[in-house]
Amino acid sequence: MMKRNTRQRRHAIVALVQEHGEVSVDDLTRRFDTSEVTIRKDLALLETSGLLLRRYGGAVALPAEIVSADAEKVSQRKMAIARAAAERIRDHNRIIIDSGSTTCAVIPLLAPKQGLVVMTNSLNVAAALRELENEPTLLMTGGTWDPNSESFQGQVAEQVLRSYDFDQLFVGADGIDLERGTTTFHELVGLSRVMAEAAREVIVMAESDKVGRKIPNLELPWQQIHTLITDDGLSDAARTQIAARGVQVICAAVGETPRRK
Repeated sequence: MMKRNTRQRRHAIVALVQEHGEVSVDDLTRRFDTSEVTIRKDLALLETSGLLLRRYGGAVALPAEIVSADAEKVSQRKMAIARAAAERIRDHNRIIIDSGSTTCAVIPLLAPKQGLVVMTNSLNVAAALRELENEPTLLMTGGTWDPNSESFQGQVAEQVLRSYDFDQLFVGADGIDLERGTTTFHELVGLSRVMAEAAREVIVMAESDKVGRKIPNLELPWQQIHTLITDDGLSDAARTQIAARGVQVICAAVGETPRRK
């Protein structure tokens, strides 16, 4: 009943933001007779889902320029990639889900899965997992909070990960370098590499428009990556070049079943 009430409250919050343009944490706390911590969690998850933008003391509706055909196309690409990723997860798998909007998109699709064990370094991912009716066993890395990546990083997190072994890692990327591997704007890349070492299969989830982005920081070299799940916007040349690295390439067609190579 509590999880059903949570969903209803979040639907109501979205409706209020759309109606009034903005809402405050104080008003929502009084309206729903709940704590500020709960409301802030709601707003964080709704922002991750692309339904509003958090502001100091509350949230506002998405600007009109963001709610555009291009934004919708990006959202559809993420969901296509998430569906292809979810198809690779079996009941009772032990998985790691890294922080990021693309990786987070897979979480609602985990509801039918049985007996999952999920490790994450992201509070947003953890909050979304807790809302599943069939809630998996949740493990957190702990560590030092990094506001740039909005995730836990550092030696403590790395030590925790080294204590486990996992079937799969699902990780995003800011960019994909055809020669080197995945790249990121963040300078803290140690935890991603430890995640990859702790998993038997490393699955990168990234939209095709990230291929070829010029980003200096190498996150995961191709040698550590087993599978790339992207969308069908990936060029044939790029697909061939990545596959030549020994990486399985899955191109998810928006609204259709994914294509493999």
